[in-house]
Amino acid sequence: MFKYSLIATLILVPAIGVAADGAVGAKGGRAAQFRNADTDGNGTLSRAEFARAMPHLAPKFDSIDSNKDGELSRAELAAWKKAHRVERQAKAVERFRHADTDGDGAISRAEAAKHAPRLAKRFDQIDADKDGKLTPEELRAYREAKRSHREKV
Repeated sequence: MFKYSLIATLILVPAIGVAADGAVGAKGGRAAQFRNADTDGNGTLSRAEFARAMPHLAPKFDSIDSNKDGELSRAELAAWKKAHRVERQAKAVERFRHADTDGDGAISRAEAAKHAPRLAKRFDQIDADKDGKLTPEELRAYREAKRSHREKV
């Protein structure tokens, strides 16, 4: 059981951390996203600019604004993302382990239906080798393909 958890951790942690970041492409992509959000061009994001650009993170504005100046710099955003990456990765590994009830290192269709309904809805899309199980590798590949598609749009 520990061996499978360790394997899942080693494989999923890097992929899920990047996906959870909501990062757009390479560093240039994130910089471009920040510049687009910075509508007044002052190099920081006001609460309103941040809410328009990243509505899912808008409630966290005050916790991200580490110097409490009412503006978010790229450095503040990067520091906040880095600080929360480990937490997100641990949660992702725990979700995988929770869904993998038999401890075989993969999630079967039945396990997904019972413990991971969002995965169950996309099971056939994610199950690349059509063996009826979702491996950490297949989950990583699916997330990367999804992220790549979003970047093109």
